[in-house]
Amino acid sequence: MKYGESTFDILYLLFAIVCGILILRRANSRTGKLMGAAALTLGLGDAFHLIPRVLNYFVEADFTAALGVGKLVTSVTMTVFYVLMYYIWLGTYGEAEKKPLTSAIWILAAVRIVLCLFPQNRWLENDSGVLWGVIRNVPFVVLGAIIVALYFMSRNKNRHFRLIWLLVTLSFLFYIPVAVAAGIVPLLGMLMLPKTVCYILILAAFYVEATKKEN
Repeated sequence: MKYGESTFDILYLLFAIVCGILILRRANSRTGKLMGAAALTLGLGDAFHLIPRVLNYFVEADFTAALGVGKLVTSVTMTVFYVLMYYIWLGTYGEAEKKPLTSAIWILAAVRIVLCLFPQNRWLENDSGVLWGVIRNVPFVVLGAIIVALYFMSRNKNRHFRLIWLLVTLSFLFYIPVAVAAGIVPLLGMLMLPKTVCYILILAAFYVEATKKEN
């Protein structure tokens, strides 16, 4: 178990980070660069949690604080990732920016990040409990729902992005039980594996779209 999960985590981090670097190097548009930034944000942010998680399997040391702080960092960078996805949607589909929608995106992201910083999350103890698992994820779920709706409405306009809405939906369905109740039912943590697969597929779509050759 530990070898399989650790290998998967390391390969995912390498994929996300290398993917982000390659996109930044090869993309010719601002939107493409945003896709590269999103991939790097996801990979580097997740590294703060996954590296201590892997080390925890093989090193005899107390990684409680490192794992908790890693979850905090990942919570923030995941939020930033979805803000970037909004701007990627704008650029990919040539949509005119609507101030109320943009304001909603930023407000939800800011509220989510502020809630993550509350001491009641008990990151250093790596045990925030069910209540704060719910509280801090409410704005995040709403933010995700907006992103799903936007990509769903545009799903037939870009063949590389036609399944983004579904992948984001599935990632949240896998993520929420873990974020809320994994402390009570540790087995729920296994849902992070299919969630990560969803992110890998999203980043793959970013790479194909950002590096495509214009006719």
